[in-house]
Amino acid sequence: MNGPFHITTCPTSHVLPAELEILRPEPLLLPGESREQYDALQRIVLGDIAPRSAIEWLLAFDVAELSWEIRRYRSLRHKLLEAFRYRAVEIALSQIDLVGIADHAKDVAKGHIANNVLDWRVNTTAAAEIDRRLSAYGLDQKSISMEVYVQVRQQHAFFEGLINSASLHRLNLLREITRGRC
Repeated sequence: MNGPFHITTCPTSHVLPAELEILRPEPLLLPGESREQYDALQRIVLGDIAPRSAIEWLLAFDVAELSWEIRRYRSLRHKLLEAFRYRAVEIALSQIDLVGIADHAKDVAKGHIANNVLDWRVNTTAAAEIDRRLSAYGLDQKSISMEVYVQVRQQHAFFEGLINSASLHRLNLLREITRGRC
């Protein structure tokens, strides 16, 4: 029951024939995305699909592009959560630190809080101190995470929709490819 797992594949090559090279789309990369990583993902996807015809090559390229988009959306969703996490920490610190401060001094205090949050991002000592202060007021990392998800619910749902749409489209393309196979 726990023996070696073998994947059976139809014998074919996944090297794009020269006459079909014109079908390969240029990747639409955003700043900060790696062409090498894109090409590696595309090679893996094309190797798994092992296209046999021009139509299969076109569909396989689309599957690779959708796989890249899903990766991109997940990364952007994570960055969104990170950005709002900093904002949630700033809000929590403001609720703690601005109590009792005169109105004319609140802008200066808000500036200090913003600087503290910037330090929290990069300085482990500052982060530990801020975490202790938040904890003293009953705010742990789960509380901060809850606040983050409350703040980003619409944007998070947007990215989830993009991911789900691309995943469904990719699944449909894979079904189309396998429909005419062995």
